[in-house]
Amino acid sequence: FIRALKRRGAPFLFLTNNSRSTRRDLATRFQDIGIEVEEENIFTSAMATGQFLAMQRPHGTAYVLGEGGLVLALHENGYAIVDRAPDYVVVGEGRSLTLEMVEKAIDFILEGAKLVATNLDPSPKIKGWMKPGTGAIVAMLEEATGKKALSVGKPSPLMMRAARKALGLQTDETIMIGDTMETDI
Repeated sequence: FIRALKRRGAPFLFLTNNSRSTRRDLATRFQDIGIEVEEENIFTSAMATGQFLAMQRPHGTAYVLGEGGLVLALHENGYAIVDRAPDYVVVGEGRSLTLEMVEKAIDFILEGAKLVATNLDPSPKIKGWMKPGTGAIVAMLEEATGKKALSVGKPSPLMMRAARKALGLQTDETIMIGDTMETDI
């Protein structure tokens, strides 16, 4: 299917709520399993989040609960990562989360930082799974602060529009193919 799209010169993107990995990381994973995809063919929830925040508050600051892909996307959109008085608390995927980080995030939100999630994907509910989904972390912060998060990733129209614009297409020129009804359609 991907080869056919390339032969026809049809623009395409793989959209993912994976905010932990960079485009390069993901392209390498695709190539490792035999799918020839370039970095330019990948659009992550971290990228959508960085673009959205840059439009809301150019050159803002963020306290991040997440990892490399999210930090890079925020930096690429002019954001500084801080641990004092951030404009936003941004939650993404990661394995380095600590209770101390959560407590800081709660304080920042209660002091006025806006809560933004790269996605609200649920935990997979599989025995032995070592990390909660981003949605679980966000739910904890919402409960602790009484503030609702804005989610930028799939199925948010924010991510869908950003990806469509990255392709340079109109809505009636695009189609979404997914494997998870709750997040892709």
